[in-house]
Amino acid sequence: MTSVAASEEHKALRAAVAALGTRYGRDYLARTVAEGKPPAELWSDAGKLGYLGVNLPEQYGGGGGGITELSIVLEELGAAGSPLLMLVVSPAICGTVIARFGTEAQKQAWLPGIADGTRLMAFGITEPDAGSNSHRITTTARRDGTDWLLTGRKVFISGVDMADAVLIVGRTEDARTGRLKPCLFIVPTDAEGFHKRPIDMELNAAEKQFELVLDDVRLPAEALVGDEDAGLLQLFAGLNPERIMTAAFAIGMGRYALAKAVEYARDRTVWKTPIGAHQAIAHPLAQAHIDLELARLMMQKAARLYDAGDDMGAGEAANMAKYAAGEACVKAVDQAVHTLGGNGLTREFGLASLITAARVARIAPVSREMILNYVSHQTLGLPKSY
Repeated sequence: MTSVAASEEHKALRAAVAALGTRYGRDYLARTVAEGKPPAELWSDAGKLGYLGVNLPEQYGGGGGGITELSIVLEELGAAGSPLLMLVVSPAICGTVIARFGTEAQKQAWLPGIADGTRLMAFGITEPDAGSNSHRITTTARRDGTDWLLTGRKVFISGVDMADAVLIVGRTEDARTGRLKPCLFIVPTDAEGFHKRPIDMELNAAEKQFELVLDDVRLPAEALVGDEDAGLLQLFAGLNPERIMTAAFAIGMGRYALAKAVEYARDRTVWKTPIGAHQAIAHPLAQAHIDLELARLMMQKAARLYDAGDDMGAGEAANMAKYAAGEACVKAVDQAVHTLGGNGLTREFGLASLITAARVARIAPVSREMILNYVSHQTLGLPKSY
């Protein structure tokens, strides 16, 4: 699979990351899951090689690129069978928000560590009762002298056990209107009043999901990221990269599954003919390849718009890319398992676990139905039902 007019730098990055991913591979990830450990060795190596921070500014230890380059890293690791979910969170969301809106002190404190993998930041937006409606977030921050006191709950927060801090989306009261407005806070995971509980998931992943309880967590004034009055702008500056990177995660997974199925279809022989010679096998795999390629084109468009500073254009494209990639991934994985028949459900071939994992791209970080709402309202100008 090749990019449209891929630069030599992008080709080299793809090849280098693919080599790292292949060195670890699916067996490594399966082993970390079985042992209940995070993929620390792969994360550390990716950091040392400069892949975790390709999107962050050079003056803070990053590669000086953008989400375009970071999406290449995640896609190629996924295609090799060893994706790093926290790439979506730590450098893409948190790193981007801090690089764009953080104070100089916040940038110096966090970006070099995020870039080289020695520090990791999780992201907390989802709440039990808010779902996809960020306007219903109830985690609130109130002033206490120069400090902030943060109270609330979050669910499905990835990798909190690996993280040094969580970038929490809360709400503060507007002194002029009395209405609540979104704000972002850096909350250390060892802060007093910060409690985490793992959520028991059927999903087999190296990165665990957590519920958070914030019980009057006291934060200094400098824990607030960016302008208190620009919370929504700052929030969406992180959510667009999240959607683009989720697309990269899905495309990488789909490519991995498809490659396994194609290899099997070439080699598996019934009645003297490889099963891949039969159109009932070949055509669905070809369709899966086409769908993944189309999704990747939209992902690349979204990444380039975002990196060019077009937040509005990137918002539309990022949502479309995430939708297309989620659908393409689920179909590719399903067809891969089906191609292998009973072998597709064995631990040896390692595809069955992807059936559950692939659905994540349809559900998170926003459901496909909410993306269809976005497109129908924002792009097509249709009225809202809510």
